[in-house]
This record gives sequence, structure tokens and C-alpha cells, in this order.
Amino acid sequence: MPTIKLTKRALDGIAPGGKTAFWFDVELKGFGLKVMPSGVMTWIVEYRPGAGGRGVSKRRMTLGKSNTLTPDEARAIAKDVLARVHAGEDPAALKVEAKAAKTVAELCDLYLAEAELGNIISKLGTPKKSSTLISDRGRIARHIKPLLGKKLVRDIGRGDIERFLRDVASGKTAVDVKTKRHGRAIVTGGKGTATRTVRLLGGIFSYAIRLGMRADNPTHGVAKYADKQGARFLGTAELEKFGAALRQAETVGIAWRTKPINPRSKHLPKNRDDQRSIIGPYPAAAIRLLVLTGCRLREILDLKWQHVDIERGLLRLADSKTGAKTVVLAAPALEVLTTVPRISGCDYVIAGDDPKRPRSDLKRPWALLMRAAELEGVRIHDLRHTYASHGAAAGMGLTIVGRLLGHADVKTTNRYSHFDADPMRRAANAIGSSLAAALDGDVKSRSNVTALKK
Repeated sequence: MPTIKLTKRALDGIAPGGKTAFWFDVELKGFGLKVMPSGVMTWIVEYRPGAGGRGVSKRRMTLGKSNTLTPDEARAIAKDVLARVHAGEDPAALKVEAKAAKTVAELCDLYLAEAELGNIISKLGTPKKSSTLISDRGRIARHIKPLLGKKLVRDIGRGDIERFLRDVASGKTAVDVKTKRHGRAIVTGGKGTATRTVRLLGGIFSYAIRLGMRADNPTHGVAKYADKQGARFLGTAELEKFGAALRQAETVGIAWRTKPINPRSKHLPKNRDDQRSIIGPYPAAAIRLLVLTGCRLREILDLKWQHVDIERGLLRLADSKTGAKTVVLAAPALEVLTTVPRISGCDYVIAGDDPKRPRSDLKRPWALLMRAAELEGVRIHDLRHTYASHGAAAGMGLTIVGRLLGHADVKTTNRYSHFDADPMRRAANAIGSSLAAALDGDVKSRSNVTALKK
């Protein structure tokens, strides 16, 4: 191959030929110029990795185009590359590896694809539920990709995760955007969201370890905010307001909230009785069952008549968030089920517009009830917490409450431990009474205490 002192003047004298040509520098061995028939010139460097020698194949590494790097700049880069080779590196191989390296966004896409195939196993030993995947997609799209998506998986460190946690908690990813024709996505962030998203990241990086993308999980050891999700429950007074609103919605309806209107408006009904919203029997039954069973929303909306055992007072759910589950029904819940109208050809207890598909949600009737009961901010899932908290407060014990709710982990039920005060109160009363009797000199009360023999 021709050699030449690669300078600006030399470049001006090189003309492209009918095929690709290579010119190498006479001073710096391995430094060269690739000349295409089209006239495009590219700086290159060639070397033999490792111990070198003719038995080792050459590597060729591109440095940049001649119109972006001057000969002196290209020569300096080539010297740096050759110095790294002399130190035992293989820069060309590292460059190829870097191009093949996955970004966090690409890893997330791989993770979701595997999860949808049922190949991501949860801590319960089962594939992720579709409802969980919906939450995962939202957290990935709204928080992970905007903040970490462009970074390489191998480059993420504990500091990146800690910064991510703080940014989501402070609302850096907050957004309010229109999604569909009538859709809207309101993302607020917050400490709870930050903690749950970092937990998701932990699972995603565990998947990366399985793929061999990295050897460790950068989320391990990161201190997270306390997750206070689901702490809300309805007290007795709030339940009374909620019940009154539900009865009103089922019968006379709840008055519309209207703005001052033009007297000539053609769209608003003139009769005040027509300006009310009534909740149908199926949404009303669903809400009552959620209150009386502590079930999750999808467990009720997906409930089929074949799952209902009226004779034994049970719901036999083939699948739930924690797998197969049997729900013991209270008498009021049984009464609701016996009064729900059945539709021929519809398998679902809570019938929707399509008899072949379950109802999608209860958003509109729920919003109406919360406004009427003046309980805005309460979520449907808070009915489950209400069921649990009232059970714990009645002295049933957390084990029984956990079994009624179908909790797979006792830690989940422990969030209601502060309601389970009766055992502690009985113990405190017994100790206090004994100590008070001793202070008052009541020998009879202390007769069951035996002194140690000397």
C-alpha cells in the first residue's frame, strides 16, 4: 500500500480512483487515510491487538472524515489509540461493543416484551398481571425513559438511581398532556411514585443481569422514601355520608353541577328533575360488593356467575393478583348478589354495554358519588383499606383480616396493625390494674404472686 507523509498538502494531491484506496503515513505506523471512489476520505488507524505479531489479525478503526478532522487532529487521535493498544486494550472492539450496548430505554422495551409473554416472574412466583403491566408501562414511559432512557445500561450507577429518586419525588417528570381525543394524562410524581418506580427499576436491572448486560443491580442499597400508598380509609361518619349518596344516586339521582347558563340554552333540560344523574343497578351493585367484601376492583368487575357459590356463601376466583382465591361472603354481600339482575347470554355479574366483555371501570359513577358525599380524593381502592381497617379495629386479628383479603404476605396486612388495638389495650389494662393494686396495698389483688424462696 502506498505511503506518504499525511499532511494538508498531501490530501489536496490525492485523487480518487476506480476503487477504494488506502494511504498510510510514513512516520506514524498504522495511521492512514481511506479514499473512496466517490471522493470521500476517512482517517483510519490499523493495529494488531494483544501481543501483536503476524499471527494476529489486524483491526481497523475509523477516526473520522477528512473534512471534519485536520491531519494533525487525526494524527493525535491515532497516537492515543495506538498508546491504548500498547497498554493492552483493543479500542476497535470496545467501540463495536459500545455501539451494541443497550440503552435503558431499549432494556425497558425488552423487559416489557418479556413480561407480556409471561416470562417475568413476580415475587409470588407467577407472571405479572395485566393490571400490573399497565402501571409498569406508565412508569417507564412517564418517569424512567425521560430521565434515564438515553443512558447505557452498563453506565448506570447507584448515584444515578439516587438522583432519579429525588427528581421523581420533586416532580421533575410532572406533566399534564392530552393523550387521545378525550384523554388526558396527569403525572404528578411524588415520593410514593418515586419509591415504586425505583422498585420497578430494580426488577428491570435484575432482568439485565440475566441477559448478561451487567453484573450488579444499581438499585440495591438505595434508601427509598416510605411508601404510604393506600393509607386512606373511611371512618363510620364518612361511610354514612357515602351510603346516603349511594342511595340517592340509585333512586332520585344526584343533581348536576352546572355553571350559570344562558336562558336561551337549548341543550340543558328545562325541568330540574331531568337535571339529575342516576347510577344504574350494576355500578351500584359493584360498589356495594367492593365495600362488603374488600375485593379489588377487577375481582368484582371480572366476576362471572360461575364463580359465585350462593349456597355456601363464597366467591371462588380462579385468578387474582395473588392467584386463585376464595372470598367468604357476609350476609349483606350475599343479599346484593341475589338482587343483581341477570342478563341472558351475559356471564358477568356486573354487566356492561357488551355482554361478552367485563365492564372496563367505575370512574364516572365513582366521581359522581364522591362529589355528592363530599369525599373528593378518595379512591375506589380505599374501600379495600376501609374493609381491612374496620376488621382490624373490631379485634378480629390481622391473620384473619389478611386471609379475608387474600394477602399472600403478612407484611401487607401489617399496615393495619395500628387499628388492632384491643389485644394491646387488654394487656395494658391487666398490667395497669396489677400495678395500681400493688400501689394501693390491695393484698387480695396480689395474692396470685408468689415470692421466690431464699
